[in-house]
Amino acid sequence: MTQDPATPCSAFVEGRKVAYGPLHHVAISVAEFDAVLVFDDATGRVLDIDPRGYPEPEAPKRGPGRPKLGVIPREVTLLQRHWDWLAQQKGGASAALRRLVDDARRADGGATDARVASEAAYRFIHALAGDLPGYEDATRALFAGDLDGFHTRMTEWPADVRAYAMTLATPTQPAP
Repeated sequence: MTQDPATPCSAFVEGRKVAYGPLHHVAISVAEFDAVLVFDDATGRVLDIDPRGYPEPEAPKRGPGRPKLGVIPREVTLLQRHWDWLAQQKGGASAALRRLVDDARRADGGATDARVASEAAYRFIHALAGDLPGYEDATRALFAGDLDGFHTRMTEWPADVRAYAMTLATPTQPAP
């Protein structure tokens, strides 16, 4: 899978954060290292670095649609009764779906954001801290939603690993 060169990421060598920023910058910065792990800052996933490098991201092109609103077209598969109901809603199917998603996000109370953050932190610590002291206890605290306990159980880990793990584990505030 080709990575977006603008993907925000962080690179680690032996528990030390050596670079961060857009993937195309990080890839250049870590070219001198042999054993480097690069993580997607949003998902905690390890990224494969292309040794040929990444081009500078292109400026967004203006075209049809509503780029200022950030509208992204994708396919949605629904039953006919769902399409019939959506067609009757104010503003049409797209506007109704956006309202439904926004309502669900507000009603969620941050549970999805907390789960996504825990999973991202877990991917990171699984890749980089699996052999460190307290790993299993830290993992239990992470999935129990105990961020203070998670932090406490990482005290013997390298400072950069602790800081990045906590950043990933802390849920972001959902957009209004």
